[in-house]
Amino acid sequence: MRRETGSYDVTVAGGEPVRAFVPHPLPPQNPPVDLGGAVGDRLRSAEQALVRLELAGAMVPSVDWFIYAFVRKEAVISSQIEGTQATLVDLLNYEAAEPSTTPTAPTADVEEVCNYIDALHFARAQLIDPHGPPLSMRLLNGTHERLLRGVRGATRLPGEVRRSQNWIGGSRPGNAAFVPPPPHLLPETLSALERYIHADDALPPLVRAGLLHVQFETIHPYIDGNGRIGRLLVSLLLEHWRLLTRPLLYLSLFFKRHRAEYYRRLTAVRVDGDWEGWLDYFLDGVATIAEEAVSGARELFALVATDRERLLAHPEASVAAVRLFEALPRHPIVTAGSVVSALGVSRPTAGRAIDTLVGVGILVETTGRRRDRSFAYDGYLRRLREGTELGDG
Repeated sequence: MRRETGSYDVTVAGGEPVRAFVPHPLPPQNPPVDLGGAVGDRLRSAEQALVRLELAGAMVPSVDWFIYAFVRKEAVISSQIEGTQATLVDLLNYEAAEPSTTPTAPTADVEEVCNYIDALHFARAQLIDPHGPPLSMRLLNGTHERLLRGVRGATRLPGEVRRSQNWIGGSRPGNAAFVPPPPHLLPETLSALERYIHADDALPPLVRAGLLHVQFETIHPYIDGNGRIGRLLVSLLLEHWRLLTRPLLYLSLFFKRHRAEYYRRLTAVRVDGDWEGWLDYFLDGVATIAEEAVSGARELFALVATDRERLLAHPEASVAAVRLFEALPRHPIVTAGSVVSALGVSRPTAGRAIDTLVGVGILVETTGRRRDRSFAYDGYLRRLREGTELGDG
């Protein structure tokens, strides 16, 4: 179904004329988006999967474990899509490092992932705060500022909408694969995007979230960080519209697995107006990742329950060892120093607790050193890090 989704503004960038694409305001018109047939089936499957995910989040013994795991996986994968070379294990090792062994600053790649976590927490806190801004460019700018703080994008206007022409693919705007709107049209296009977020629209919220992701990526309002903010926007919209009450769904893993298809679908919207093709892909991603999240949650909590029973049955189980075990889902990599800090115990007590969990087969030493050793909750971490290694996808 072909429709016109925007117009071209001829501008000069890099000393040569370029055709910058300016998207029409949402929702799609002439014709309106068609939610019948396969897209309608995808929508129903995605909505049902979100309901199951919400129920899973409400029923698990500790939703904090759930959120801790999902937020860090998303931060790693979303950053990897943009070229960051940090893995989930890199992040967890940094978080577990003792003060005496922690470098003065994390590596640039790990810092980018940490910034993503900080940006997500900031955005959610602002939305929950009754005095905070609504879901708007003001909120996204504050999130963007935290995303790029102190890292490689720090010189690229963190927290500010771009004032120059950017492009995607190619060495300059003149040979780019795609050129977003010129800077002088950003106020108009971003205002229209904000209005649609808060408009009274009959389209289902999940469909609107898919439309808004494409619109944001098409506008590409920042010099850097557009992909990460655009993916984060989907999660914020799901909470904003009460499809989920917790940040449990992140689509970066699906986009990473099917990256070529992702870009092909975005291009088809801009060139052919194929919103239905995009929605088929997007809703498939929602259903797939939501179902995997539910299944993953079951596996993780079943593993924890089994390992808890093993520990309690062990003759050397102590109060400190049990307390350490209960902390592992939020700290699946530990050191003696991190256990001292987390449990408020002496170093010998921390060492004995670690040794007990190693003896049970729950913790595994990962460094091979005699000093400054790290220990991983191997079974838990093996499941958690699926899709986060650099060769995955």
